[in-house]
Amino acid sequence: MAISVHTNNAAMIALQNLNKTSSALNSVQSHISTGLKIQNAKDNASVWAIAQGQRADIGALGSVRMSLERAQSISEVTLSAGESVSDILVQLKEKVVAAMDPSLDTQARTALNSDFQSLLRQIKQVVDNAEFDGANLLKGAVTASIKFLANAEATSSVTLSAKTFSMSAAGGGPYVTFSYPTANISTKSQASLNLARVNASLANVNQALGDLGAQAKQIENHTLFVTKLTDVLTSGVGNLVDADLAKESARLQALQVQQQLGAQALAIANQAPQVILSLFRQ
Repeated sequence: MAISVHTNNAAMIALQNLNKTSSALNSVQSHISTGLKIQNAKDNASVWAIAQGQRADIGALGSVRMSLERAQSISEVTLSAGESVSDILVQLKEKVVAAMDPSLDTQARTALNSDFQSLLRQIKQVVDNAEFDGANLLKGAVTASIKFLANAEATSSVTLSAKTFSMSAAGGGPYVTFSYPTANISTKSQASLNLARVNASLANVNQALGDLGAQAKQIENHTLFVTKLTDVLTSGVGNLVDADLAKESARLQALQVQQQLGAQALAIANQAPQVILSLFRQ
């Protein structure tokens, strides 16, 4: 190899290696500061694209979980109100059976009838207030059911069915069969008539609560599944793009040493042309 003041091959090689080391050092420092080994498509296009797709699914599942949590809240309010209605019907049966006693005097029957109508008003109040976020499954405002998101593509849903516990003057409702507010137990015959209604109402309401309870359990289980699926996807994305900081720390120290050695090698290579001066000394 010719000795020249114009071309210093050793210095160029040393500079190339120093630049390569500096680039690797910058990359490691970026991994450490962000915690990611793949930050953008330039780092690894295929893995980044896969990770972005999984992130999109995770975000969508967050919306699914919010929908399911709303469903859980609605079902809890509905079940709580429905159980209260069932408890009131139990009390109504007690009043109705008591009113069928032929030995009652007018004052006692009037008191029982007053309690009976008060309990009917309580049913109406409970049903009217069984609402969460604008949804009331017991009042009759929702005629069929409410559907909630079940998957990230929004192609599947879970359902809460409406159960109309409200009463009307025209023969009551489909579940609570009292004619409200005209129902009374002021006579033994009226009490007998309303005993059949309270028995039918109890059977209807308890069956409806069984259906609602099964749907609520399904929603609870699906919410748990969506939560676990989100955790698994998040872990999968981490496996794809997260940096191993222990390895990065070791690489950082090694590259720092290489950088120092490269700088020294470049300094030595730059001194090589000085040898030419000694050739021209007399």
